Amino acid sequence: MSWLFGIKGPKGEGEGPPLSLPPVQPGAEGGGDRGAGDRPAPKDKWSNFDPTGLERAAKAARELEHSRHAKEALSLAQMQEQTLQLEQQSKLKEYEAAVEQLKSEQIRVQAEERRKTLSEETRQHQARAQYQDKLARQRYDDQLRQQQLLNEENLRKQEESVQKQEAMRRATVEREMELRHKNEMLRVEAEARARAKAERENADIIREQIRLRAAERRQTILESIRTAGTLFGEGFRGFVTDWDKVTATVAGLTLLAVGIYSAKNATLVAGRYIEARLGKPSLVRETSRISLLEALQHPLQVSRRLLSKPQDALEGVVLSPSLEARVRDIAIATRNTKKNHSLYRNVLMYGPPGTGKTLFAKKLALHSGMDYAIMTGGDVAPMGRDGVTAVHKVFDWASTSRRGLLLFVDEADAFLRKRATEKISEDLRATLNAFLHRTGQHSSKFMLVLASNQPEQFDWAINDRIDEMVNFELPQREERERLVRMYFDKYVLKPATEGKQRLKLAQFDYGKKCSEIARLTEGMSGREISQLAVAWQAMAYASEDGVLTEAMMDARVQDAIQQHRQKMQWLKAERARPEGSQPPLPRAQTE
Repeated sequence: MSWLFGIKGPKGEGEGPPLSLPPVQPGAEGGGDRGAGDRPAPKDKWSNFDPTGLERAAKAARELEHSRHAKEALSLAQMQEQTLQLEQQSKLKEYEAAVEQLKSEQIRVQAEERRKTLSEETRQHQARAQYQDKLARQRYDDQLRQQQLLNEENLRKQEESVQKQEAMRRATVEREMELRHKNEMLRVEAEARARAKAERENADIIREQIRLRAAERRQTILESIRTAGTLFGEGFRGFVTDWDKVTATVAGLTLLAVGIYSAKNATLVAGRYIEARLGKPSLVRETSRISLLEALQHPLQVSRRLLSKPQDALEGVVLSPSLEARVRDIAIATRNTKKNHSLYRNVLMYGPPGTGKTLFAKKLALHSGMDYAIMTGGDVAPMGRDGVTAVHKVFDWASTSRRGLLLFVDEADAFLRKRATEKISEDLRATLNAFLHRTGQHSSKFMLVLASNQPEQFDWAINDRIDEMVNFELPQREERERLVRMYFDKYVLKPATEGKQRLKLAQFDYGKKCSEIARLTEGMSGREISQLAVAWQAMAYASEDGVLTEAMMDARVQDAIQQHRQKMQWLKAERARPEGSQPPLPRAQTE
């Protein structure tokens, strides 16, 4: 048995094949003949083998067979052999488990690679689709741009054609006028020559006719004078000699004079009363107060205005939150003042033009249930001496309002400027004094609201009559966005959706475009934004198909921005110019 000799079989399985000793060749021992020619015998691989180990093993085996522990050793050897086999089997199972795990890992890796491949293919497909969409958009934009260029080229050609036709027509008309003028001059010259020739030939006859007509006229005038003198003398002599006729004539003339004087004064008084009660003064440009003539001409509109409910003071007015809260308090206080028949407070609204001062004044009057009247300070100065009378007429007319009157004076600094300066005339100073006299005390009949872009030019007495000062600033971004959306809906979106006008709107994100325009129009007033919306409407009307596109809106916004910058440059130059100096003349005038 191989385990007894310390020799293991192949792959550790049982005993190996039996050992075979090499055959002993003759002459290997005892130094036999080496062969012919004394050549050394070849060496065998078993020539150096030592058999003592095998002998000891055989001896041990014989001893073991005769030993009483032979069976135990054999069973132990069998158990060791089984243990080795079980170890080999466990290793084989571990190897198989490792192989299975490797296979599952390979499957997982393959699945992961497949998922990555699918994800990459999806991404590639999305990128390809986006690129194709981008190319399609670019092609569409290029087509639109080419179509626009083609339209512009056609329009330019049409304009050139129209200009050429107009030039040809103008040249034709000018030629016809020139020929007509020449013919007229030739005709007049021929007639003048003929007339002069006829007058030269008939000069004696004409002089004789003139002499006869003059003598006849002189004789007729002399006879008329003689006849009239005779009749007048006889009538006057008969009138003077009759005393009753003289008395009746004097009494009639006296009564006639008294009647004319009374009628004149009564007419003046009635006219002043009618003007104060019903008529509108010449200084008032606009008013909501209903006159008798207007009630007779438009009874339905007047009745609708009388039955209308008070409006919200901030309806259609976009202001900052702080300013909105303040003017709302003023509106509420004014309305309660009217209800309680108390004294009205005077208000000054100042700030840049176009910020909503006039609009809020109208809304304030309608919200309070009052009438409003609008006058401009620039209308007072040209009136001269009549300015005092006109101012008194305005306040007399305002005091007769039953509902109360909100008198709004726009550009008030035009005639309410400082009296100490030399620029104000005597007539304007007298008008200012009349205005101060009529506004010296608070009134329960009218409320004074002044608006100015330069309140620092007011006379100090005017500042003393102001109870509330409100600063209307330029709209910020949030207010500009509200204004852009409001005017876009009013002038563009609503007419386009109703379909009553020749106006259509292209498809784009209106809300996003309004927000972008609000960001670009920094520094613009509410009036400039409303003018921008009206310009969008005009551009749509001017287009061939009546469609307002996003590009058209952007172009008009850029023009409005450039115009606003130019206005600001003019304003900056005017403020930087010394007082009293003249602005520089244009280049064409200087050359």
